[in-house]
Amino acid sequence: MARARHGPSSTIVIKLGTSSIVHETTHQPLLSTLSGLVETVTHLRALGHKVVLVSSGAIGVGLKRMEMASKPKSLSGKQALAAIGQGRLIALWDNLFGQLGQPIAQVLLTRGDISDRTRYLNAVNTFKELLSLGVVPIVNENDTVSVSEIKFGDNDTLSAITSSMIHADYLFLLTDVDSLYTSNPRKDPNAKSIDVVSSVSAIRSQVSTNTLGSSLGTGGMETKLIAADIATAAGVTTVITSSKDPGNILRIIEYNNAFRSGSTTPLHPSSGRSSPSLQNICAIDGISAPLLPTPRPPHTLFKPSPTPLRDLKSWTSHTLSPAGSVVIDSGAHQVLSRRESGGRLLAAGVLGVRGAFASGQAVRILVRRSQTSEKPETAAEAARARETYLDGGETEPTTPSSPPSESTTSSISTIDGMLDTSIAAFGDSDVTPSAHLRTLPEENHVLLGRKDESVDWEVEEVGRGLANYNSAQIERVKGLKSSNIVHVLGYADSEYVVENIMIRIPP
Repeated sequence: MARARHGPSSTIVIKLGTSSIVHETTHQPLLSTLSGLVETVTHLRALGHKVVLVSSGAIGVGLKRMEMASKPKSLSGKQALAAIGQGRLIALWDNLFGQLGQPIAQVLLTRGDISDRTRYLNAVNTFKELLSLGVVPIVNENDTVSVSEIKFGDNDTLSAITSSMIHADYLFLLTDVDSLYTSNPRKDPNAKSIDVVSSVSAIRSQVSTNTLGSSLGTGGMETKLIAADIATAAGVTTVITSSKDPGNILRIIEYNNAFRSGSTTPLHPSSGRSSPSLQNICAIDGISAPLLPTPRPPHTLFKPSPTPLRDLKSWTSHTLSPAGSVVIDSGAHQVLSRRESGGRLLAAGVLGVRGAFASGQAVRILVRRSQTSEKPETAAEAARARETYLDGGETEPTTPSSPPSESTTSSISTIDGMLDTSIAAFGDSDVTPSAHLRTLPEENHVLLGRKDESVDWEVEEVGRGLANYNSAQIERVKGLKSSNIVHVLGYADSEYVVENIMIRIPP
């Protein structure tokens, strides 16, 4: 019986790597693959979908133009080849899409371009306008000006960030294998494909990603997992499939739309057996009739997060290069991992800072833990932590008669002595001159969670956020009640020292 050819309109990002665009040794364009992808994208557009193409290959095309056998090792050499190849690459795409009357646009990005919030929003608005005009944006990293500090690292990551920016429904990572495998299928005959992944972190223990990609590309399967992690966290369904049959993209979308609606019974391509869990019926003119089972196209699907990141948290977590770090204790980490915290850190949970950063810059959130096993937190201690870190440390200690430890008192009283380097980095204009002379009553210090300095400690990055104060100022107010920030700094822009925190590693 007939069924709908496709589901509702979707926004789709397709990433094509260098090894799928040019031949690895001759560097000739792979016209059959490119033409097949152009036909697929044009078909998707005709069905009402919006499509963005992330295309590598500028250096590969530049190698062919200059008749060079391999990539140069120097950064300037690679940038020069990218400048030579990018124009020819976009001309190739324009020629192929032009044969079918599909307009395209070139979008070149670096991480530096979108690390500024205003420029990031400008890029988002440009994408939206291009898609509304029916144009296919073709995105690549601007390798001519990129340096290691501002590079995305790989176009897999760029495609994931792009899909997050435009709130895409699908991200397709086209590669030289048709699925994610437990090991390299070229070397291991026992390698098994994985159909569905619910958790990227969980699947890492089941697969081997020791493939470095081609001699022209920069990534392998590991970069695909990183991209899937970023995209699924933003609510984007991510798919790994082969670039050799671009038409599979449409079949995968139709299959998954049908699977979600329960209107088809999926068949695994190897077994040919159908799943009895879904009713295989449709209604035509009010009469229910069985449908023929639909084979499952070869691919690995990464399920999107049921609670995707807000745009600002996604931007903070994945597109900004952190300028420094804020060290917190385990109690603050536990609270920040809860939704009710709002991703906002109070000074009470801060142990210190690392590096020099200004307010408004992205910072790493580091949690400090003892290298030796610690006594598990009791329910009462957990409740105190929640009251302290969520409510600004206004709760009095449950045992006020117990004096603070000598090491803790010493660390609080010598805050200014530890700040010479940080404060000097910003100059006098960033610090209230008289603030360090102000002494707070002892009851205004939050002593919860401060540990013995004789213990061996280690730190681990668990997330990222945006600093509301610079590094010197956060160092001065660490461990204090939020109500006393104004007494130390002479002003208080916010009761939170860091906001928009995305905790990626749970306690």
